[in-house]
Amino acid sequence: MADSKVTRSRARKKVPFRRVLSFPQTKGKIIANVELSLSSDYRAVDIRFEDKTSLTLSIEPCFQVAPVLADWKTGDYRLLKRWRPVHGMMNV
Repeated sequence: MADSKVTRSRARKKVPFRRVLSFPQTKGKIIANVELSLSSDYRAVDIRFEDKTSLTLSIEPCFQVAPVLADWKTGDYRLLKRWRPVHGMMNV
């Protein structure tokens, strides 16, 4: 009789204060334009796709956006360009 093997799932490392959201409805869409809107009453990142749909990420007061362009073609992160962070502290 063969010995039974116990399999265990790999435990995920817990990273404090990390939350990852994915948007599966956007998978495969081709991005036409990305806009960062900053005004006193509206703050958002708008990702527009070639099929005339968009994903808008509304931003609350007191934030920092650090734009980075990266290449993932090989499966590894490779920095292409980094811009200076944009700071915002808006009135609520």
